[in-house]
Amino acid sequence: MKVEEKLAALRSREKSQSITDILLALDQECKSCKPLTPLECMNSCNVWKLRNELRRLGETMENPTFMKDLLNVLKNDTRLQILQTIAKSRHSVSKLQQELKKAGYLHSQDTIAEEYLRPLLEVGVAQESQDQFYVTAFGGKLTELIENIPEFATFLPARSECYEEDILKALLSGPKTFEEIRVLVPSTIVSRILKRLKTMGLIETPGERDYIFFFRSKRDPTKETLNATENSVYQSIPDEGIPARKLAQKTELSMRRIYKYLRGLKGKKLVFARKTPKTYSLTEKGERLAWLVNEMHKLVKETLNFSELFTKQKENS
Repeated sequence: MKVEEKLAALRSREKSQSITDILLALDQECKSCKPLTPLECMNSCNVWKLRNELRRLGETMENPTFMKDLLNVLKNDTRLQILQTIAKSRHSVSKLQQELKKAGYLHSQDTIAEEYLRPLLEVGVAQESQDQFYVTAFGGKLTELIENIPEFATFLPARSECYEEDILKALLSGPKTFEEIRVLVPSTIVSRILKRLKTMGLIETPGERDYIFFFRSKRDPTKETLNATENSVYQSIPDEGIPARKLAQKTELSMRRIYKYLRGLKGKKLVFARKTPKTYSLTEKGERLAWLVNEMHKLVKETLNFSELFTKQKENS
């Protein structure tokens, strides 16, 4: 495959390859190339241009706030529409205005340039050449990711510190307690952010009674007189404890009767209750969004690694 064809595959967001695979192939092609003069590389080689694109992007990504800036830029319907449009082909501002109008977005050319294109350029997902705009290699793969969750821009607040995204990403590995989450977010606002995520249907907690567990005590049950139902409830309590709702399902008793027998067993000191830490977990919708945020982080890291590699190669040469 020719260099131009490989670059075209990257621009069109080839789904069968990751950005790593494509960049490695392009890098290998570049190493085997034997230009007549250095100017030939600079003026006509698309791979050389791509390598420089990555070097510039690496400088941008080294900003400590880059991930936050990137997420805030992308949490905008109009910008995502522009990204999807220029991922297919290069467009001037006037042409973009026409395409946006077809999609129901009515903006002046100045607004498109300043409010929507400029932020995309600043975070390295788009570039301009001869008054036309197109996605970068990084921007193309990012657009491909976002297309999996088209409602991404409406899920989370724009112009934020992205604490919501941090929490979602952390919950991807499993449920977390309030104390574990508080490490990620300033303690003064953690409750507010968790409430916001819960209201949006992105996280959930067990039912109010589901994190109060009942355990059997060490007291010998033979020293007490138990009727058949009390004994059944007692024997159904596992060593690791169980919430009342699950105990009711296990014994096929109503919640009202379960609590009646648990009170009796507690009175005989055969059972005790212990509140376990309340945990937060992702809903199905929250898991999809957390996956997207995590993939974005991985793509940024991957791209930055390649940028550093190309920079070192340039220094060595």
